[in-house]
Amino acid sequence: MKDQVDGLRVDGVAAAYLNSTLLPHERDDVIASVRDDRCRLLYVSPERIVGEGSQSLRRLLQQTRVRFIAIDEAHCISQWGHDFRPEYRQLGRLREEFTGVSVHAFTATATERVRRDIVGELQLQDPLVLVGSFDRPNLTYRVIRRGHLHRQLQDILARHENEAGIVYCSSRREVEALAEWLQTAGHRAVPYHAGLPDEVRSRHQEMFLDEHADIVVATVAFGMGIDRSNVRFVVHAGAPRSPEHYQQESGRAGRDGLPAECILIYSGGDFARWRQMLEANGEWSESARTLLRDMERYAAGMRCRHRALVEYFGESYDRAECGACDWCLKELDPVADSVTLARKILSCVARVKQTWGTAHVTDVLVGRATEKVVAAGHQDLSTFGLLKEESTAAIRGYIEQLVGDGLMARDGEPYPVLRLTASGATLLRGDGDCRLYREVKPPASRKRSRSTLRDTFTVTADSDLFDVLRDVRLRLARARGVPPYVIFHDTTLRDMVERRPKTIDDLHRVYGVGAKKAADFGDAFLDAIRTYRRPD
Repeated sequence: MKDQVDGLRVDGVAAAYLNSTLLPHERDDVIASVRDDRCRLLYVSPERIVGEGSQSLRRLLQQTRVRFIAIDEAHCISQWGHDFRPEYRQLGRLREEFTGVSVHAFTATATERVRRDIVGELQLQDPLVLVGSFDRPNLTYRVIRRGHLHRQLQDILARHENEAGIVYCSSRREVEALAEWLQTAGHRAVPYHAGLPDEVRSRHQEMFLDEHADIVVATVAFGMGIDRSNVRFVVHAGAPRSPEHYQQESGRAGRDGLPAECILIYSGGDFARWRQMLEANGEWSESARTLLRDMERYAAGMRCRHRALVEYFGESYDRAECGACDWCLKELDPVADSVTLARKILSCVARVKQTWGTAHVTDVLVGRATEKVVAAGHQDLSTFGLLKEESTAAIRGYIEQLVGDGLMARDGEPYPVLRLTASGATLLRGDGDCRLYREVKPPASRKRSRSTLRDTFTVTADSDLFDVLRDVRLRLARARGVPPYVIFHDTTLRDMVERRPKTIDDLHRVYGVGAKKAADFGDAFLDAIRTYRRPD
């Protein structure tokens, strides 16, 4: 709320928020601004507007000239949404208490089913439903099967030197460990999770927004409302629990419209751990099962990532290739004799009597005589060492693909085992077909440094002037105590570099510059452009 209100105030909008972070006198000031009609936009949580003890706030708002109610993250209303919250469900009562007031619901991640549920729960009558495109063509999607995580992260960070990014982890312990490792490696990284003290969490968030830190390592507790525009990469060091979560979290990259990278690093065990956590929290349901299976299908799928995400949300995708995912960039090599390789893996699963999981089957195939393999007598099987020329990571990847293609299934708790499906048994008998792929590293030529990132959009842009303008923005932001993106986004600075405005009138024609910002900040940027000299 604070971040959005800060941005609105810089734009000249009289905005305020009410939440638990405010001191008593600050809360009184906000209430007074509402009562005196000095507040144009008031931000509150669902709990504060419809929860216990909220009657006095609703009475106050009924006495003012409320014209519209906007509900953000509206997918939380639906039991079929990926982040259902009962308090959101109660917002429908606002229709009864604020008659004649228009109600708007917004979300970036709602399937058709969720949209219908939102309309019903909010009692919207003949609503205008506007659905924008779910595609983010400036994002490059990659999926990597988890191997040596530190090495995989090093490869990713090498493509994003001195750029901002978010690394999502599934546990607080992994957040702490990865943040410490990144700091030791010389990166400006901070951890963020719900177990940290409030003041530490707030400080780390501010460090990231104010560009004192480049990388946040976080659980999914981080990100709601975060609007730093120049996040150049988002890494998931483990699969999220639904495609909706992935769309929302990966979508925090490249909000300025410039190229950014979204990488999912996952293993089959991620989905078993999610099921255990959801069951322990009493959240395991048919809806949760379906969403988790949809996420597993995306991770193991071998098709255009943009197409997979867009079509999941019910939108058609007309392009033959997106040119911005590992599949369309040909970073996945087809295995020459996929059927033979698949039969070897299926045969091994059958010979261990479909009672062992991915790790054990992989050990048998590579010929690793572990204590469990020997205890089960599986070192004597004909499939022992059958794929000894393949790496452990590669075999795990093939297994994930076979599961994703429906040739095998992963069943049982708490330790899932692999079993053949009917189509897998058919392939093993000699009928049917399949295609398997092995991962290759993105070519070094695809490394995106800051300068090549800018050149992707405008070859005439002067990177040195861009850096000068970023310094001006940072100075103004710190003087006002707001994040740099609140002053101007990177896209605005790039447009300034291209247009080289000389007057305030010229500045009005720059993307993202309104009258208020031109008046407040224009002279500082015009002076920087006027005095800039291109280096020899």
